[in-house]
Amino acid sequence: MTKPAKSEDIAARVPPGQTVVENFPVLSYGPAPRLNLTTWDFKVLGLVEEPIRLSYEEFRALPQSKQVSDFHCVTTWSRLDNTWEGVSVAEIMKLVKLRKEARFVVIHCDGGYTTNLPLSEFLDDDVMLAHRHDGADLELDHGFPLRLVVPKLYGWKSAKWVRGIEFADIDRRGFWEVRGYHNHADPWTEERYSFQEDPEE
Repeated sequence: MTKPAKSEDIAARVPPGQTVVENFPVLSYGPAPRLNLTTWDFKVLGLVEEPIRLSYEEFRALPQSKQVSDFHCVTTWSRLDNTWEGVSVAEIMKLVKLRKEARFVVIHCDGGYTTNLPLSEFLDDDVMLAHRHDGADLELDHGFPLRLVVPKLYGWKSAKWVRGIEFADIDRRGFWEVRGYHNHADPWTEERYSFQEDPEE
């Protein structure tokens, strides 16, 4: 039997300006997109030797993994100890041969949403493409059938309704990043808005 976490242990896991919540708020731009799993696919494209396209059944047949991590939203709430199940990025990369110019990643999602990451952070060992949360399939409003999970960054980088990964040689800002949100999004240094960015970066 595990001991309950001490309040000081929890406090050490909560970034500045954040409040812990028990529920899982739904925050999206517009309604959840319509879903048809018979036509849904997942693509890997851009600076790869061969593009990849997987059907829903093919994606779900990939080796599965599980992780527990905290989730920090830029709107100042944090939800601790989320159990995610899905396919690790490390597993996806076993299918991919990158071209040497690849330095960044653009995540493409249904609904026209995108977000961007440096390749090095996308390849972190805790980044995954999840289809289950806390023992149940993701709800549509939380990104079913597939969302990215990037625990070290604010939640808008954990994009919902993922349909593809594009590898690129330049950094292209995503949906929220061109609308005034920080290009990097580290919750521990409160990288919330683009005006906080170093002008030389």
